[in-house]
Amino acid sequence: MTGRVSFVGAGPGAADLITVRGAKRIAEADVVLWAPSVIEVECVREHARPDAELVDFSRVTDADVVEVYRRASVGKLKVVRLHAGDPSLWGGLRDQQDACRRLGLETDVVPGVSQVSAAAAAVGRELTTSDVAQSLLLVGPESAEHVEEFAAHGTTMAISASGARAGLLVERLRAGGYADDTPVVVAYKVSLPDETVAQTTVGELEACVKEHKLYRTTLFLVGEVLAPPASRRRVAVVEGDEPVRRARPSKWAKRAGRPAAKPGESPSAAAWSAVHDWQETARTKRSAARPKPEPVGEPMLHLVTDQDLPEGAEQPADDEAKPKTKPVVAAAAKRTPTTVRASTTPRKPSGTRAKKNKRVN
Repeated sequence: MTGRVSFVGAGPGAADLITVRGAKRIAEADVVLWAPSVIEVECVREHARPDAELVDFSRVTDADVVEVYRRASVGKLKVVRLHAGDPSLWGGLRDQQDACRRLGLETDVVPGVSQVSAAAAAVGRELTTSDVAQSLLLVGPESAEHVEEFAAHGTTMAISASGARAGLLVERLRAGGYADDTPVVVAYKVSLPDETVAQTTVGELEACVKEHKLYRTTLFLVGEVLAPPASRRRVAVVEGDEPVRRARPSKWAKRAGRPAAKPGESPSAAAWSAVHDWQETARTKRSAARPKPEPVGEPMLHLVTDQDLPEGAEQPADDEAKPKTKPVVAAAAKRTPTTVRASTTPRKPSGTRAKKNKRVN
């Protein structure tokens, strides 16, 4: 067994927009690298183990981050590096992977909801349509100077650039062929409580940015697809000579629609409760698997733990010290191995398989 570093997309900002796989990686992690300035605190507090080592990588050097990877290689630790949005977009993923592989570490990438998707969802628009634009250009902060060349394609653009240079951005969009009335969506801290999402045009873009006092890196969506949708009247479906076929739910759809919800509890609440159950199981297994490793060399990072007992508190008995899991989770742990692979194909009952074999024979 070697150490592993998982690059996890934390989503655009809101803690509940992380994927289930990303939450599971955090629950298993011995060390979590993250930046509180761009990732919601609840995203880590909700999923990380109490004894996990938390590192703000925005306050340390690249050499310090590599040292964390080296300790993970020596101690066979599981490390999670959280990326805002999706790791594949402007996240410096390749350099991090190369550093891990040189140290003999396994790596995996967990995708996340990007800021581009979240901004489009905030205004209820699709970024590609068959009749307006069928492609999307992504322009990062380091490529903002080439906006004029990209704008010549006349398609939808997602530009991550400094809000303080909005005037220069407008000039380049105009030079590339965008008219002043081209719709623009301005998004900053999208999906967070203090988000700023404004709809404007190329001609009014600079004034909009100044009005909302956006001077840091901001996302700009530009293109005709962002125009408000025209009012559409509903067309009645008239049944002709051909019979109208209604979709029949599959067996898997029926299975998915029957979560074990408690009385008065919604199915979605029951599903989220199940996620928390296996998170606690993952934390318990990781804590009981081995004692907490001692850091190699001089300690550099702050440890967050709540396992120290206060003065005068009695040591709990062995039975009390063991975490109590729900019967359903405990039973599932006995039936399944440590690594669980989900299947999207419903399992047929044994009686059906027996009948089929009988007909074949």
